[in-house]
Amino acid sequence: MKGRAPLAYELFYWPQIPGRGEFIRLALEEAGADYVDTCRLKGPGRGTKAMLSTMYGQGVAHPPFASPFLRDGDVLIGQTAAILLYLGGRLGLAPADEAGKLWTHQIQLTIADCAAEAHDTHHPVSADLYYEEQKPEAARRAKYFRDERIPKYLDWFETILDRNPAGRAHLVGEKLTYADLSLYYLVEGLKYAFPRAMARHLPGRRSVAALAVAMPQRPGIAAYLVSPRRMPFSEQDLFRHYPELDDPIG
Repeated sequence: MKGRAPLAYELFYWPQIPGRGEFIRLALEEAGADYVDTCRLKGPGRGTKAMLSTMYGQGVAHPPFASPFLRDGDVLIGQTAAILLYLGGRLGLAPADEAGKLWTHQIQLTIADCAAEAHDTHHPVSADLYYEEQKPEAARRAKYFRDERIPKYLDWFETILDRNPAGRAHLVGEKLTYADLSLYYLVEGLKYAFPRAMARHLPGRRSVAALAVAMPQRPGIAAYLVSPRRMPFSEQDLFRHYPELDDPIG
């Protein structure tokens, strides 16, 4: 990375789950960037304690509201989409022109919207309550998300891919951007959380399905997915699989 000081990026996120931090990890891994997943390390300035100290401690001029956040030397950035906007050009994963950068950022924000809605199917009342305390509301929210919102989002991504003048392989232009990697992760998360609903919706969106197949075949991503750095989905995560929230069987 031309002009970059020889310091590793420091990613702060919960150490037990991929969650929203995975959007950032995929970009860093694809680019072969030097980074540390700070909360997964032990020692001074590492671990969850260091993350919470940065968020809530004294002396941080611009404290992030929540994780994930990224430190690059003296620069501290919160919010997944803002982090990827910052990293995009530095990692070669965003267009060079201003319009292309903003279009990629817009797509990323929409991916974030969909991920947030997926999360809210299992926590529709409050993130401070357990899923078991809001199951009736979750069932109602999940049905609407499965039947109305998932296809609406997938159709938008399909339209973008199909209208890309450079071809359907990427969301923006002819080269890979962080938005492609993020859409892949979103699709994987939705397939984990709603396997039956996605089996109903995804085949009809061929360009989205093809992108989701292509991303894990990239050398950097393929190596990451089989490494110990990659964490599995779980029911403590952003995307959770509760069978009762998926399409009915039969």
